[in-house]
Amino acid sequence: MKLNNRTICSGEPVYIIAEMSANHNQDLGQAIRIMEAAKEAGADAVKLQTYTPDSLTIDCDNDYFRIKGTIWEGKNLYQLYGEAATPWDWHPKLKECAQALGLDLFSSPFDAKAVDFLEEQGVPLYKVASFELVDKPLLQKIASTGKPVIMSTGMASLAEIDEAVKTLRENGTTEIALLKCTSAYPAPLEEMNLRTISHLAQTFAVATGLSDHSMGLAVPVAAVALGASIIEKHLTLSRSVPGPDSAFSLETHEFKEMVTAVRQTEKALGTVRYEPTTKEKESRLFRRSLFVVKNMVAGEKFTSQNVRVIRPGHGLSPKFLDVVLGRRAEKNISRGTPLAWKLVG
Repeated sequence: MKLNNRTICSGEPVYIIAEMSANHNQDLGQAIRIMEAAKEAGADAVKLQTYTPDSLTIDCDNDYFRIKGTIWEGKNLYQLYGEAATPWDWHPKLKECAQALGLDLFSSPFDAKAVDFLEEQGVPLYKVASFELVDKPLLQKIASTGKPVIMSTGMASLAEIDEAVKTLRENGTTEIALLKCTSAYPAPLEEMNLRTISHLAQTFAVATGLSDHSMGLAVPVAAVALGASIIEKHLTLSRSVPGPDSAFSLETHEFKEMVTAVRQTEKALGTVRYEPTTKEKESRLFRRSLFVVKNMVAGEKFTSQNVRVIRPGHGLSPKFLDVVLGRRAEKNISRGTPLAWKLVG
């Protein structure tokens, strides 16, 4: 996947997305501060969500629409989405802010009208949320723009992911990235199944990454070690400020620590290499080698008493010990002399 002259794939710097989601709490000033915090923390992009409550559900309070068993217990869907929605008239202002900060800004649309609106805003790519992976008409609409698509795969079976990828490809999308996601809020570590990341890459021949709802920094770092090219994580100014998503979001200093850990992990991964590194070449002097450990006179035999395999590494390789034993010294040799072929008769 290419984005603004940047390549997103294995071996390139990880693309780090700060998910704003509902953490703006309907306050434009707070949304801008979150974007500034994302820049400070080292994110490459900020992601929004573009919908209205009516584009997602209906205002109905019967049991089908009540939320149970999650952190949003007690609300109905319409109430939750009303609290969480990003006002559409903010988008131009947030775009200006992103450009000033040097951040990419894009969004997850949730219906065709949102796609049309985001096209007017000139977004560089689209994000498909896990819950929308099965919405074939929406995928067709997004694909028709021809822009790159990042798609989360929470809750999806392999067959559902395959169908979604085919739908995008058959309708105009040429660049796709898939994110492993566990759609639980927060997501327990034992349900992350990060080994799926490399399987997604092999199965669909796409860039892969992680949309992470777990707490802490270990999961995104492990994901990068397993080949993730993209990390998406929720960012909030403070978890102490109530909000629909704040409980499973990172604060600015935590997000910054995550970015640092990811960048360190990238450096540590390196490449497949068996030759000594620059620093290792200095350490090779402390390998073992053959040394004369007793004073010897010319013609004296080399034995296990006067030749030993010891550190440092200035003498012959230890593999030549059996070749040297039984042969004779070419000249007098002082104790502590590294053995060389010119000393062996």
